[in-house]
Parts: sequence; structure tokens; C-alpha cells
Amino acid sequence: MPERIKLTEKVLREACPVPGRDYQIFDTDLRGFAVCIYRGGGRAFTIDYRHAGRQRRMTFGRWPEWSVAAARERAKELRREIDAGTDPLAQREAMREVPRIADLIERYCAQHLPKLSDRNAADQRSALAKMVAPVWGRKLVTEITSTDVDKFLTRVAEGRARPHKDRPNNRARKLQGAKPTPVRANRIGEILRKMFTLAVEWGWCEDNPAQRFHRRTETPRERFLSQEEIASLAAALDAAEDRRAADIIRLCLLTGARLGEVRQARFEQFNLEHLSWSKPPMMTKQRRAHRVPISDEVAAIVRQRRLTAIQGSPWLFPGDTPGQPVQEIRRFWARIQREVGIEEVRVHDLRHTFASLLVSGGASLEMIGKLLGHSQTQTTQRYAHLMDSPLRAGVDAVAVAFSCKPRLVHNANATSDRNSA
Repeated sequence: MPERIKLTEKVLREACPVPGRDYQIFDTDLRGFAVCIYRGGGRAFTIDYRHAGRQRRMTFGRWPEWSVAAARERAKELRREIDAGTDPLAQREAMREVPRIADLIERYCAQHLPKLSDRNAADQRSALAKMVAPVWGRKLVTEITSTDVDKFLTRVAEGRARPHKDRPNNRARKLQGAKPTPVRANRIGEILRKMFTLAVEWGWCEDNPAQRFHRRTETPRERFLSQEEIASLAAALDAAEDRRAADIIRLCLLTGARLGEVRQARFEQFNLEHLSWSKPPMMTKQRRAHRVPISDEVAAIVRQRRLTAIQGSPWLFPGDTPGQPVQEIRRFWARIQREVGIEEVRVHDLRHTFASLLVSGGASLEMIGKLLGHSQTQTTQRYAHLMDSPLRAGVDAVAVAFSCKPRLVHNANATSDRNSA
């Protein structure tokens, strides 16, 4: 027979551990309620019960963190649940198997991110690991609400303090104030919306708390090079010693392609006879094949690169690491920016400049979207305002047609003066 005694604080303090085994002291007042004395000296409260013909034992609190009085009240609650037909131990085990946000992030990265471009997948993986996981990692997937999403994205949009160089010396660093990052909040909101949509499909939750997240207002950067800046940039690229990096910049401007697409270009993708460039799905942002025409100048660059290419290398711009394309041209571009005086211009702005030149040449938005590889028409609509010039010319023509013609007004005083003379 197990030992039975009314459990009190004094009983737990005076209970001595037995070397080599654990033992229980059952309470005389509440059925199944006991304290387990471990061989190492620890003490924990338990409740023994039967469910569906099985003998069960549940540990629910350690002494002295739990007092005897608090443990007795909890044991009474568990006994009522047991008498009602539930199995509290099975419920606890089920809760341990409920997926958490960390599990959702892991599955999302394993199953969804491989479908995206390498750059997009890397950006999402970094955002989830550095921003989402530290805040929500241990939470259950079913615990996250739309309010939680709004609070989290508000924190992201507020930005965070970043170290910056006050002087060229790396040791002279200060904390810069938080800079608002509404665009980052919108991008993370889109990641969360997709991730919880998949969680619903996988049966991990019933609804998507990020489905209608608050989207912050974005002010897209629209920087277009002027004709003078384009001429200065061309001259700087002609004089550059690093011909590989200079040709990369030239192709970005001449084709409107993204920097990553140019860096990873292969000779086999170019048809110099038909003057076309066929980008494979793995290389484009939309993960779709994209075939675009190229100019004679682009074809000349490809031919020149082929003459100077490393034997057996498939890359148009091979990198310093054998078997890999060039990875970075940041230092080169920073030097060109200083020479030309366009420090605020990004390499991606060359893509916008390409589109603006197409507009000035009379290209339609549909044509621009096809050349740039846009999958959605609203992406191309950002260049619609550039078409104001021809529209304004039409409006001016109408204004000229309806403007009042100058009329000769008869001056009576002048006529009388001539008569008197």
C-alpha cells in the first residue's frame, strides 16, 4: 500500500529521499493527489488517475515553487476534468505537438522558398530569422492574431537604431536614430500573409491573421539619368580600367535588366544572329523564361567578352572564384558615382532610365512591361507619368487652335490726329 498522509509544508520539508529510487506520498483527503520525492532530493506534485482503462500519472508542479495549498487547488481542478471524462495528460501531450511559429518558419523555408529566385529566397530567409523568429518563435501558430500582426509590423515600420560611421575610422561609431522603414514592414507583411496562407492549407490554423494587414504608404524612388548624366557615365565607363565591371553597367543600361540577371548571364543565352537574350526561369525574379531583343551594341559587348573569356567558362562575366560568376561590383560603382557626380543613383536606377528612354522614344506601357519582364501591369504603371510630355503637347495644340487671333483695333484718336494734320 502506498504511504498516505495529509500533505502539508512540514511533511514535504521533512520527507527524506531514498537512495536508488523515487517514491510517492499520497494525500489522505484528495484521491490521487500526491507528492513524488525524487532520489536526488527534488519534490513535485502529481495526480494519479485512470482513463479508458489505463493508469495515468501527471506531474503538474514542483515544490517549493508551488505551495501545497496551490497544488491542492490545481489537483481538485484536474480531478473535476477527469471525472468529466477528459484526459489532462493527453491534452498536455497534444499541446506539445502543436506546431509553433519556429516550426512554421522551418517548413516554409523548406517547401516554399526553393520555388523563388535565390535573391528573393535569401532575403525572406534573413527577415524570418532576424525579425520574426526572435519575437514569435516560441508562440503557437494558433496563438497569433491580426492584432499581433499589426503590432509587430508597426514595430518594424518604426525602424531601429543603426550604427554609422561618423568618421572614416571604424572605431569612431555612434548610434544613429531610428529611421522609419515602411517598405520593409510591407514586405514582411507579404511574407507573413503567404506563410499563414500555407499554414491554413497544411491544417495548422483555421484562418490567416495576416490576410488584411495594414499596408504602409510607399514612396517609390524614381531617379532617371539625364542625357548629360548618361553621356558622362558612358565616358567614365570607357575610361575605366575594370572592363568587366564596366561592361556589366553598360548591359544594365542597354537592356534594362536587373543586376543579378546581368551578373549571371551565360554565353549560351544570347542569339547574336537574331539579336535576342533568353533568360531562364531560375534567373528572373518572376521565375519565368523571359526572351528580349538586344541591340547591336549589346551584341558587340557579348562578342568582345567571348574573345576575352576564360577557356571553358560559360559565364559572360566570370568571377574571381573558379566556376562562379562575378559576385560584387559595389566598389567599382561607388567610384563611378563619385567621378560622374551621381552618388544618389543606384544600379537599379539604370533600369528606370532604360524605361524612361523607351517612353521618350514612343514605346507603349505594354511594350515596356514586356521588355522589363513585368508580370503585372500595375508594376509598369509607375512609368505612366513619363508620358505626360506628348499628352501635354497635344493639349497645347488644342489650346493654340482655340486661342483668340489678334485683331486690328481702329484707334479713333489716331485717325482724328492725322486729319487735323
